Amino acid sequence: MPAADLIVQRPEGLYCPPGDFYIDPWRPVERAVITHAHADHARMGHGHYLAAARGEGVLRARLGDIALQALPYGETIEHRGVRLSLHPAGHVLGSAQVRLAHGGQVWVASGDYFVSGAGDGNLSCEPFEPVACDCFITESTFGLPIYRWAPQREVYADINAWWQANAAAGRASLLMGYSFGKAQRILAGVDARIGPIVVHGAVEPLNRAYRDAGVALPPTHRVDELDKAALSRALVVAPPSAQGSAWARRFGDASDAFASGWMQLRGARRRRAVDRGFVLSDHADWPGLQQAIRATGATRVIVTHGYEAVMVRWLAEQGLQAEAFRTEYGDEREEPAETHTGAGAAATAPAPVGTLEGTGAA
Repeated sequence: MPAADLIVQRPEGLYCPPGDFYIDPWRPVERAVITHAHADHARMGHGHYLAAARGEGVLRARLGDIALQALPYGETIEHRGVRLSLHPAGHVLGSAQVRLAHGGQVWVASGDYFVSGAGDGNLSCEPFEPVACDCFITESTFGLPIYRWAPQREVYADINAWWQANAAAGRASLLMGYSFGKAQRILAGVDARIGPIVVHGAVEPLNRAYRDAGVALPPTHRVDELDKAALSRALVVAPPSAQGSAWARRFGDASDAFASGWMQLRGARRRRAVDRGFVLSDHADWPGLQQAIRATGATRVIVTHGYEAVMVRWLAEQGLQAEAFRTEYGDEREEPAETHTGAGAAATAPAPVGTLEGTGAA
């Protein structure tokens, strides 16, 4: 008789029946394992949270005073007979894959992940770590052959050249990207010698969490800290919601740009109505997804949010058992509005119920 699945779909999210907990649930549950702090994966209202220790500061900055158990990468705990560990996903600070072992099976839920080339990784977080398993649950945000990222160093060289040219012409460079993850990745990779760097108010709290975690970011300023001459040479890092805002108009005739994997498509840049589009993603591209899946050695793969049908078809052609889970995770096209920050969010959270604390095995 085949062993029961370690992770199944429920209305609340991805559920582990023997462990009685959820992974990135989208409805309130008693026990939630969180892969990373983006709003579509880390939501308010759960009784108890477990997440990677590297992302504790970011998670608390976004969700407030939650009942959070922080687990170091690679450390194993046991809960109701399920051995659980978290492993780097390379997506954002604290992003983790969830490894579950029970009844002779090993399953890994990837969350969102980024696979880098040699010497060309995400400078703002730990690199993706392949984890051997029987069944791998993978994202497919950019699961089409058209999505193939250029080396990141080339993208940063393009950003620096754009900024340098604008600074020489006396124009600010407004570069928009998601406030958590993308903004810090931009900051970690640009050449801060070109000029001052200004960040939007939605970005700075996340910068603090990154710096507190030991991630090296260049000095940044608020818009009111610099004079007009300095602002005309500045790189301005802001969320997409800043486009056309009164805040953005303070920089005058700025050149604007957007950083995202979707900039691979000309139409996406046109719809954004920006001067430049930089293809910079925190998700694996088509070759990266293939590389990550092969590295696990899994014979069964379950595909979630993105281009599920295309990825399932490709997997089946490789002789793997493949299927898809329907989830409520986003696809990085839009950044959700921030409705919770800091301790103020705690007032809307229910009292903790349940725990995931385990035996702390090596």
